[in-house]
Amino acid sequence: MTTTTRRTTARTLAITALSCALLTTGTVAGSVAATSDPSAATADAPAAEREPAAGVGTFRSAGTEQRLARGVTHESFTLGNPGAEYSWTVQVTLPSGQEGVRDSQVSRRSTAQRGAAELREAGLDARAEAVVADRLADSGGYLGHRVRVGAFLTEAEAEATRSELTALGYSGGTWYEGWDGDQPSIGPRSGPVNVDVLTIDPRRFKGEVTGTFGEDLERTETTSELADGALAGVNAGFFVYGEQHGAPGDPAGAAAYNGEILSETVGDRPNLVIDHRSGRASNQRLTWEGRISSGREELDLDGINRVPGKIRNCGGTDDLPTEAPKHDVTCTDADEIVVFTEEYGTATPGGDGLEVVVDRRGRVQEVNRERGTELSDGQYSIQAIGDDTAHLDEFATEARRIKLTNEYLDERGKKLRMTPHTQVLNGGPNLLTDGERDITAARDGMVHADNPGQFYGWTHQRNPRTIAGIDGRGRLVLITADGRQTDSVGLSISEAADLAERLGLVDAINLDGGGSTAMVVDGELENSPSDGSERAVGDAIVIRER
Repeated sequence: MTTTTRRTTARTLAITALSCALLTTGTVAGSVAATSDPSAATADAPAAEREPAAGVGTFRSAGTEQRLARGVTHESFTLGNPGAEYSWTVQVTLPSGQEGVRDSQVSRRSTAQRGAAELREAGLDARAEAVVADRLADSGGYLGHRVRVGAFLTEAEAEATRSELTALGYSGGTWYEGWDGDQPSIGPRSGPVNVDVLTIDPRRFKGEVTGTFGEDLERTETTSELADGALAGVNAGFFVYGEQHGAPGDPAGAAAYNGEILSETVGDRPNLVIDHRSGRASNQRLTWEGRISSGREELDLDGINRVPGKIRNCGGTDDLPTEAPKHDVTCTDADEIVVFTEEYGTATPGGDGLEVVVDRRGRVQEVNRERGTELSDGQYSIQAIGDDTAHLDEFATEARRIKLTNEYLDERGKKLRMTPHTQVLNGGPNLLTDGERDITAARDGMVHADNPGQFYGWTHQRNPRTIAGIDGRGRLVLITADGRQTDSVGLSISEAADLAERLGLVDAINLDGGGSTAMVVDGELENSPSDGSERAVGDAIVIRER
């Protein structure tokens, strides 16, 4: 699009500050607290610090609005006080004191107080602080205590103290206190957070909104590459990051593009479902059902287009250590049957086991005693490992024609209708449902009993976020918020829900964020990625003119 076809209007955006969730005393069932510390009953006192100062509640920030096409706009603005500054500090890794529970930045009150006292005796300015998270639908409340050392003007000063900490046998890292999720959400010490918003009206837009994974599933590309030649694009779902977890780029959750299901769900985590070429969308909890059958014989499938035995984010049958969603964890399953389509990559994963190659008519073409092959046009393959190798071998020997069942089911158990324009992108946790806050961090796998630092760092602390949802007018809204930077501190998951609500969304989910967060408009990267450069991702949501 040329500059003559784009109308750019500078305006002042009245941005009401993020709402402040007031906390009540104690913890709820399903609390993320990794301790039965009796101080939990009184640890809610810091919640009062999040109450707004008198007369403070709204900040205005100069922003821009761009009309990219009929029915498509891009807005950018800054939330909070652009001049807000915070101290650097050092946060200490604390022992959990519990077998099977990882050490993290939060632990029991007694553990934190003892550690702070030891560091003070060594001459460091250490303090123990209670950490209280916003109440979510199924988690939040008192998380434990943390230990911080010093308050510095620069990161370099904090780093010097971290070196002293290491010399004393402790571990920790430098930290900018603006990234704390328990900082005030409103008032002069709120923000700043740089936000970009794409709004697509499916009733007016005559182009296409699609999901795209690039050349193949097992390779990553940047959002800029995936959105090449498009009006705009935003990073989308979670994906495998690192070969030890599977095939880098493979969706770590549901993924369907142009009506083709290419990845199974993670339990029933929420997904963005686009069911019309112009961007009509909804957020839906889906489950996946896959099987192969021939006559009266059938075998259940464990997955599609992923390395057998490795399940990123868990959520599948017989997964270890859990069948429930567990975010950023790779579960295992020694006995699996996984189907591969030609979209996976140049070759299917190699290794021990069995692989059956099937043509477009369901006829068995090859039975290979080792896994790893190249698929030609129209073929798919079925791999088995462990005990399921014998089951697949027997099935393939007797099968005349194989029927592949590969479908998503909605919350009512009904098959999701797929059209050539259906896109499904995975996310989590849920943020809003029917206009109400409905943050399901525990249900969606962000609460780990064996790692209290997961909820603390991923959900409670501020990070870059990408959000997708639908507003009250039925428009698809895609949001990015920069974070982990001093000039844009990011959002906690609670604040992400608040922002979505303030922007008029009625349903919203969190998409992949952190270093993956990226928004591209007319070929230009609009946000500032926290990694310092744009990260290659698994897939993206792309808006194109026809």
